[in-house]
Amino acid sequence: MSTQTKKQLYKILGVAYLLFCVIPLVMAQQKKVKVACIGDSVTEGLGLDSPATNAYPAVLQEKIGAQFNVENFGHSGATLLRHGHHPYANTKQFRDALHFHADIAIIHLGLNDTDPRNFPHYRDQFVQDYLWLIDTLRTNNPTLKIYICKMSPIFTGHPRFSSSTFNWYHAIQDLIVDVAAARALPVIDLYAALHNRPDLITDSPTLHPNKKGAYKIADFVAQHLTGNFGGLKMPAVFGKQMVVQRDKPFTVWGTADAGTTIEVQWSTQKQRTKTDKNGTWQVQFPAQAVNRIPQTLTVKSDRQTFTYDDVLVGDVWLAAGQSNMAFPVKRANQGDNLAHKEGKRLPIRLLKFNNLAPTDDIVWDQQTLAQVNALNFFTGAWSVNSPQEAENFSAVAYAFAVEIANNQQIPIGMIDLSVGGSPQLAWIPRLTLESNAQYTGALHPWRKSDYLMTWCRERANKNLEQSPSPFQQHPYAPSYIYEAGIAPIAPFALAGILWYQGESDAENAELYQHLFPTFVQDMRQRWQEELPFYYVQLSSIERPSWPFFRDVQRQMLQKIPNTGMVVTTDIGDPIDVHPRNKITVGKRLAQWALAKHYKQQVTPSGPLFRTSTIHGDTIELTFDYATGMKTSNTASLAGFFFQTAEGKLLPATANIIQNKVTIVKPQGVTLKALVYSWEPVSTGNLVNNANLPASTFRLPL
Repeated sequence: MSTQTKKQLYKILGVAYLLFCVIPLVMAQQKKVKVACIGDSVTEGLGLDSPATNAYPAVLQEKIGAQFNVENFGHSGATLLRHGHHPYANTKQFRDALHFHADIAIIHLGLNDTDPRNFPHYRDQFVQDYLWLIDTLRTNNPTLKIYICKMSPIFTGHPRFSSSTFNWYHAIQDLIVDVAAARALPVIDLYAALHNRPDLITDSPTLHPNKKGAYKIADFVAQHLTGNFGGLKMPAVFGKQMVVQRDKPFTVWGTADAGTTIEVQWSTQKQRTKTDKNGTWQVQFPAQAVNRIPQTLTVKSDRQTFTYDDVLVGDVWLAAGQSNMAFPVKRANQGDNLAHKEGKRLPIRLLKFNNLAPTDDIVWDQQTLAQVNALNFFTGAWSVNSPQEAENFSAVAYAFAVEIANNQQIPIGMIDLSVGGSPQLAWIPRLTLESNAQYTGALHPWRKSDYLMTWCRERANKNLEQSPSPFQQHPYAPSYIYEAGIAPIAPFALAGILWYQGESDAENAELYQHLFPTFVQDMRQRWQEELPFYYVQLSSIERPSWPFFRDVQRQMLQKIPNTGMVVTTDIGDPIDVHPRNKITVGKRLAQWALAKHYKQQVTPSGPLFRTSTIHGDTIELTFDYATGMKTSNTASLAGFFFQTAEGKLLPATANIIQNKVTIVKPQGVTLKALVYSWEPVSTGNLVNNANLPASTFRLPL
């Protein structure tokens, strides 16, 4: 074979190699991954100005890049149910999705199945219809990777929310989980991503995401497709110089990219785990006894390390509420002595969650409004006990910590999470409010809702003047503090909870007597134990609704187990809602904890009304914590009144006989009730041998 012939042959072979080997390889490398977004109006982008660019599939395309080809196969009004009023299986979008031959499918269906034409009739077909959809999609591509989405939220603005849509919606969510389990498919929980963000679903039926909501969905879906959850992140409740709760398992948790190996070393113990497909991880160490010797907690991923040193083991208490809980040591009577002398050398560690902006009578700027919407309202870090740190910490919480640390000689960690003016509704989980028809009216539009006191609404509206949206978030909005503050710190183990709140609910005691037990129950459910819960009764002030509210608070003490209530009518201020004698309040809370939680021989409370007996014209009253009952001054027993049928208050002459109070009924008067400390500013002077005051109460006659 000639040299020329050989060259021609080699050239032909080279071209053949290029055609049959190299080019297909390059083409294979350049082939885009096809992503089919299958769904209803949320996927289609109904209500958005430009669905072609702002619907979540379009935004997803931008986020995951050119190596993917994302197509939108959403159809407004479509049902998953094949016997529903508008089955997705009958739409052009479904046929187009089949012809697309996707590599990845993201299915978000079910919202329209909550229509009364659908789920009530065909609920038993939901799982099989969903599995049919999955199997049909895989007909053209058996290796098709499918992600099942739990539905994005339906909020209370929906016209059928309370009739049964709420119930059907959550029933369908459970069935979606069953579908995913049946085919071992990953779940993208759009409910979890958006349920605490009502500012992202702002159409009239509170069903369709706005532009920011579509971007949030795209972000969330992209994280699941790529596994990129932003690297290792730790909750703010973890920090150097923290206290870990003794005698309870120590749970450490956080987020990281999917599939990341996490190594956690606590003291001498080490554990490894991997993040799940949702980017979350958690480990739990056995309970430890008190340890005053500083320990180290280290959390490592393949690229990041968090080291928390100088960690003690003792008791951790959460102090929460509104401005009277936030009231700092430096403004309290005798606060300088508490910070610079009494508490100075005690093993106390402090975590104050600062508010992004004060809820004063001011207008917030646009940056603040955006951060509040994003739930970025609380920031804080643990600190060692110093006069400077103590001065700016909650006076009530710090005084409590000093008493417990002195008595028990153990490290005490205090977490202060409080917001001035915050109503009880702001502290209760959204799902709890949504699931009870009594509360759903509070959620939207909350800025016009009588569930909140007028003062709360006026103050919130002042802060939000630059936001015309009724969906703008605020710490007074129902569920906001729970979502932005409480949820992120659970399940960090606690010894118990201190609570000073109610001033912003005192005009509606009837509502509060339902909300407060609900709140306590939810907090205990969040921590999965019956934590001790010690709270402060409202003090004396010239506000006419407060006596009735104080009595409701007293009744809660009798109805809710493992609670204690501090009476403060003797240390209030007639004209100031922020009385300065906060150190006494903290010490009285500590007496409840010492008596009930630490089992010390301490009287936790002043006299608390227990029973009454009528002997002829004489009423005999018995009290808990009645030992050594007396008056707080040298005067006669005061503060008892009869309420007459005409609505008048008649002073009642009362005497203390063998730790009981006896009162003679007046003649010729129709009586409705006997009350004690029923004036806004109490004149009651009944105390026990611990010099603790008796609570306001009302006894119907």
